[in-house]
Amino acid sequence: MPQSLDYLKETASQTAGPYVHIGLAPGAAGFQIFDQELGQEIAGPNAAGERITIKGRVIDGTGAPVKDVLLETWQANAAGVYAHAEDPRHAQVEDGFRGWGRVITNFETGDFTFDTIKPGSVRGRNGSTQAPHISIWIVARGINVGLNTRMYFDDEDNSADPVIKLIEQQHRRETLLAKRQSDGTYLFEIYLQGDKETVFFDV
Repeated sequence: MPQSLDYLKETASQTAGPYVHIGLAPGAAGFQIFDQELGQEIAGPNAAGERITIKGRVIDGTGAPVKDVLLETWQANAAGVYAHAEDPRHAQVEDGFRGWGRVITNFETGDFTFDTIKPGSVRGRNGSTQAPHISIWIVARGINVGLNTRMYFDDEDNSADPVIKLIEQQHRRETLLAKRQSDGTYLFEIYLQGDKETVFFDV
């Protein structure tokens, strides 16, 4: 008879913790390991389209900014083409356009900022068209499983987007909108909890 293992206890779970930056973006944590870290240039100089800057914060349930967040972004180019082999048009993507980025919040203020080009509309399922958007994956201390969301643009017509249409409440849809500012930048704040909680997707 095998010995009973009832005396063994479940290993304690951990969140991403303070080591996520060391592993994924060591330069931000003060470790100069790589000549160039992955994900810093989303759209190279050859990418066509409108150059934009996106600024924001990730905010916790108490209204305070989370200061040690890593965000990964994924987007199409201005023509709505992804730099990925699963997109049948990927060979049309400009040289140097990655469409993928890795963004770190400021450890003192919790602010994040990144430069890219404004994506175009992309093909959805069953012949649908998705409005211009950037997909975002969020990890930080206190988050057990990475959170997935999308950022749309408030100066675009998003009414026919098949993903937004899945969200029944209008005020919840608005949590996915980046707001164009007077200086031309876009502001996108991500709320983890509370009345303004951002819509997250199970993907």
